[in-house]
Amino acid sequence: MAEVSVNEFAKTVGIPVERLLEQLQEAGVATMQADSLIGDEDKQKLLSYLRSKHGASEQGAAPRRVTLKRKSVSEVKLGSGRGASAKTVTVEVRKKRTYVKRSVVVEEESRRLEQEKAEQEAAEEALRREEEARKQEEARRLAEEAAARKAEEEKLAAKSAVAPAPVVEEAPARKKEEKKAHRREEVEEKKQKAKPAPRQPEKKEKHGKLGLSGDARRTARAPRRKKAGRTVKAAAPQHGFEKPVGPVVREIAVPEAITVAELAQRMSVKAGEVIKVLMKMGTMVTINQMLDQDTAAILVEEMGHKAVLQKESSVEDEIAIGTASDTGEEFTRPPVVTIMGHVDHGKTSLLDYIRKSKVTAGEAGGITQHIGAYHVDIEGGTITFLDTPGHAAFTAMRARGAKVTDIIILVVAADDGVMPQTKEAIEHARAAEVPLIIAVNKIDKPEADPDRVKTELSQLDVIPEEWGGDTMFVNLSAKTGQGVDELLEGILLQSEVLELKATQDGPAHGVIIESRLDRGRGVVASLLVQQGTLHKGDILLAGQEYGRVRAMLDENGKPVAEAGPSIPVEILGLSGTPNAGDEALVVASERKAREVALFRQGKFREIKLARQQAAKLENMFAQMEEGEVSTLNVVLKADVQGSVEAITDALNKLSTDEVRVNTISSGVGGITESDVNLALASGAVIIGFNVRAEAGTRSIAQEEGVDIRYYSVIYDLIDEIKQAMSGMLAPEFKEEIIGLAEVRDVFRAPKIGAIAGCMVTEGVVKRSNPIRVLRDNVVIYEGELESLRRFKDDVNEVKQGMECGIGVKNYDDVKIGDQIEVYERVQVSRKID
Repeated sequence: MAEVSVNEFAKTVGIPVERLLEQLQEAGVATMQADSLIGDEDKQKLLSYLRSKHGASEQGAAPRRVTLKRKSVSEVKLGSGRGASAKTVTVEVRKKRTYVKRSVVVEEESRRLEQEKAEQEAAEEALRREEEARKQEEARRLAEEAAARKAEEEKLAAKSAVAPAPVVEEAPARKKEEKKAHRREEVEEKKQKAKPAPRQPEKKEKHGKLGLSGDARRTARAPRRKKAGRTVKAAAPQHGFEKPVGPVVREIAVPEAITVAELAQRMSVKAGEVIKVLMKMGTMVTINQMLDQDTAAILVEEMGHKAVLQKESSVEDEIAIGTASDTGEEFTRPPVVTIMGHVDHGKTSLLDYIRKSKVTAGEAGGITQHIGAYHVDIEGGTITFLDTPGHAAFTAMRARGAKVTDIIILVVAADDGVMPQTKEAIEHARAAEVPLIIAVNKIDKPEADPDRVKTELSQLDVIPEEWGGDTMFVNLSAKTGQGVDELLEGILLQSEVLELKATQDGPAHGVIIESRLDRGRGVVASLLVQQGTLHKGDILLAGQEYGRVRAMLDENGKPVAEAGPSIPVEILGLSGTPNAGDEALVVASERKAREVALFRQGKFREIKLARQQAAKLENMFAQMEEGEVSTLNVVLKADVQGSVEAITDALNKLSTDEVRVNTISSGVGGITESDVNLALASGAVIIGFNVRAEAGTRSIAQEEGVDIRYYSVIYDLIDEIKQAMSGMLAPEFKEEIIGLAEVRDVFRAPKIGAIAGCMVTEGVVKRSNPIRVLRDNVVIYEGELESLRRFKDDVNEVKQGMECGIGVKNYDDVKIGDQIEVYERVQVSRKID
């Protein structure tokens, strides 16, 4: 028996040694090493195993099925896109293909055809037997009936033989009566068939006074028909249509906006009937008035039909079809992580520690009020963070963040525990089916109790892994950095489990995170790319806006040429400010983008007009029934679109049966003269959130008596509106602007920093009061004064018309043309008109 080593046999066969050892083990050969010897018996076992594995039914027979496996290894160089060195990634591609002999396929096909033929023959045989059984049953029934008749005749004959006289007299009498009745029926039937058509309807028909349809008149004029050798006149028609036995229910297609006349035509009723039903529902309309989709659907259901809601998106479908075809190979992408949690639980501080920069200092009151998107490179990969506000008014913004995210980091303070916004964040995560990672923050405090947090969250069905659940808990401190590395490792581990992938080639798809209007750069929108790669110069369609991407900036303000999946960027060049949460995609031509954008704008105007009209009519009827209702009209201007949405939603929720809040206009940017004119015409209050009015606009507002109120913290705004509506007369603190200084020049000293040479244009500047720095009437910094000098002397205040030097504490980015606003919080009593 010739024996060779495993190494020599592997070289002879031409396969790796590791693969040969694996096959020998699968074939049942005792465990061997690379230098072990194998004999002919072991080779025979291996050959039998390989034959059976590849489909050979017996020894020496050709395999019926052959499986080939191939593995190739290549290297791909990937650039980071931010100027860093390229990375080399080893890609291993494994392919497996199985081949089947043609004879086997033919044999299986013939076997299948024979089986189908046998089943068909069995079915035909069953049908034949069933037919024969039915015929036999029919013959048996006929034979039984004949036997029964014969027995009845014999019984009658026997009775007649026993009593001939009565039967002879009774039988002819019965037969005679039966013949008479049969004869009467035949005569009546002949009379009905031979009855002529009435002459009066024919006479009216000649004069055109018969109210019948055309088919009925043609039937009435039809000639006599010959049947069975006799002449029979046509029967007189009664109606040209049949009366419905039940109500006709139709499926009515209801678009997003439709006129009363068009809706009546679709339901095959008169427009007056529709108007009558709408009046019964409490809505006064005209025949050409637009109805929104909800009102039209209720009307259709009220009139007994079924409403089918439609979306007029044929133009958008073309864009969707065009972009859906542009698919490529998918690659692993960075995870998008949303940080959620209650107010002041340390969300921004945690992100600030990770980014090694101060985000909290730029927020009013230390509270995040805009959605921020940042991506950070750490050891092991890249992570994109979405920092959403934790205040209750930003519920819609948090929900939008949960829809675009892959993982949610829920920050819970170890000293506070579970709070209302914590529960809302859990609900958003469950609704979006996004995995949670609980970050128990502030464990460095003496009163921290992480076990309490676990207990409270377990009552909300958020079970820690150490308790047998599936939620990761990480104890950390955003202040000291303890546990932050474990959190980042947990994020990367969770992203590997999710197997996040996206296509890098092809047109980009993404979501608008935020948008604002910048005076120097125009429309600035924050975009999170989800698929494809966005390049500078692409034609972008975002909601109702479109435009060419003129520039792209990362979160640090540096220009970039392209952005791949899960990378947030700021883009310039859109035609207007899109809404936060709008879908953004790259289209082939600017003409197509303009067409879709105009279509969306027109559709939005129609829907808005229909809803406004319905609201006006509903308010009119409500006031007629309930009496006059007090309405607080508001003109809202804010610095970003997300704040506009959040404040509008919060104000609408404050409306009661006695007092209502009506936001007649809202927008992004500073307060203009048109806003003052609109507020003057409608008797509204102008609310500026982190924006200001120009000097000319303020003068007009003062002359006309228009109230302009400025806010920088949203819950102050909501609380004040709530108190005004509830009629509380308790005193409150308000911010009163006491002075305004304009920066004329900036002096820089090595030890002191930036000193602004200012002219006090309004009021008085006091050193002890808080200040705000305004640029283009938008608040860019809020803090306090570090120094106030007149010439070389330190002073406590400087009055209007005087020059002074101002040093702003912890802020060196003062520029010529900025305004320094000095204000104070004073206690005033509220008067409700």
